[in-house]
Amino acid sequence: MNNYATVAIIGVGYVGLPLACALADHGHRVIGVDVNAEKVEMLNRGESFLADVPDAHLAGLIQAGRFAATADFGAVREADAIIICVPTPLSNKEPDLTYVDAAVNGIVPHLRRNQLIVLESSTYPGTTEEKVKPRLEAGGWRIGHDLFLAYSPERVDPGNKTYALLDIPKIVSGVTERCLARVKELYGGVFRQLVPVSSPKVAEFAKLLENSQRLVNISFINEISVLAHRMGVDIWEIIEAAKTKPMGFTAYYPSAGAGGHCIPVDPYYLTWIGFRQGVPLMMIQQAGWVNDMMPHFIAGEILRHVRPEASERELRIGIVGVTYKKDVPDLRESAALKVIQLLGEQGARCLVFDPVYSGELPEGTARFRLEPEELAELDAVAIMVDHSGVPWEFIARHSKRVIDVRNATAGIEAPNIIRI
Repeated sequence: MNNYATVAIIGVGYVGLPLACALADHGHRVIGVDVNAEKVEMLNRGESFLADVPDAHLAGLIQAGRFAATADFGAVREADAIIICVPTPLSNKEPDLTYVDAAVNGIVPHLRRNQLIVLESSTYPGTTEEKVKPRLEAGGWRIGHDLFLAYSPERVDPGNKTYALLDIPKIVSGVTERCLARVKELYGGVFRQLVPVSSPKVAEFAKLLENSQRLVNISFINEISVLAHRMGVDIWEIIEAAKTKPMGFTAYYPSAGAGGHCIPVDPYYLTWIGFRQGVPLMMIQQAGWVNDMMPHFIAGEILRHVRPEASERELRIGIVGVTYKKDVPDLRESAALKVIQLLGEQGARCLVFDPVYSGELPEGTARFRLEPEELAELDAVAIMVDHSGVPWEFIARHSKRVIDVRNATAGIEAPNIIRI
């Protein structure tokens, strides 16, 4: 367990909660600090909001005295290490570090000598050394002597059954060599592989590079899919043929657009710093434009196929899947929600079926059941997310029209299926 008996996690969300459980599983006592009092109460009851963290697992850690949540920043005095896992959203396509600033300001009055502070939030290169470090030093602390400051980007992939959190190599960096040694000591006892790099800027850049590359490739295949659709060629067959090449080609698949917190967001942190360095990163900007355009294309195609037969009445469109990702109950930056909004603006009423998400839906959006009579009443069923276990053949058999954005109906031949 090394010298970090007690660890404080600032921000017990999609990143912080899995990390807290991993640390607690390896013998650390973990204090989860979150400004959301309702979340704190929920966690302390042993109730998780993440599918990757079962209630029983969380409850067991609480009963063993290895995890507790609080809204009091003063609790960080007890911690040997403090890990910041707060969101880093966008504001008008520019970095918004409001939550990072609040987290740092929250811990500063309660710091004590020899603590390790680790920033995990995705951010632009330079944040740790140019923004966090001066704020800590303003309190009279010497980084690398009195306090130790590190950056280690989160690489959580919700719902991934192949690579669990601890299987993903952990990039670590420190402001000084002593800082790097400290963060390696903390994470070396938890993660299976560490990837030390020379500076926080390298680590910050690496995280943004990962997700910028994915946005560029996803947007590329989405734009190609628009061309293939216009030409009457099956993009899914094209990809299957292309990926038989044993070298040089990586398959990406069409969708209504990339969602989640990272892929649609992180690249703009890179373009922001790029502009300030005189490098506008046009490829990322173009990829962002394509990603923003895709829900408009999908909504337009749905309307094109159903409106001629229902021009004098309200359209009823069934949407299968509203989450941003297959088998993950998370709506953040969901392209399906944007499609629903666009259809609503054109007078269509959308009804939703999603087997993994039972939370709130956009105002005016109801749910439908996979019953023959309910499917028959819909003008079309649009498959936005190919969740596991959905009876696609049943849907095709009982629906007037199926518009398949994710190739979920592959292998099913029916005249009412339209693949985009």
